[in-house]
Amino acid sequence: QVQLVESGGGLVQAGGSLRLSCAASGRTFSRNAMGWFRQAPGKEREFIAAISWSNIVTRYFDSVKGRFTISRDNAKNTVVLQMNGLKPEDTAVYYCAARGGYAGYNEIYYSRNDYDIWGQGTQVTVSS
Repeated sequence: QVQLVESGGGLVQAGGSLRLSCAASGRTFSRNAMGWFRQAPGKEREFIAAISWSNIVTRYFDSVKGRFTISRDNAKNTVVLQMNGLKPEDTAVYYCAARGGYAGYNEIYYSRNDYDIWGQGTQVTVSS
């Protein structure tokens, strides 16, 4: 069974850091484009960061540029989102996602509809 499991969420003060991990199981995800999304209460799920399966190209939502870093270790089948300089507005449930279908070597995917394998989410709460 193909599965993504996020971990690393929690409660942190503004300005602090968290490291979210996404462990993939069931098969290798080395040729899948991967992404992170988040959903705050009462809001739609939004794109945060993505990485190509080539592990060469990354893209970020404007509000997290310079603070968040996405990376992947294909040998370990994991994707990491390092979050620094956290702000209260970063509070949300964070989801890891994989594009199950064709993905270009250096392609980045921004829409929820581009991904079809999702984790269960991990809560991130940033206090002011």
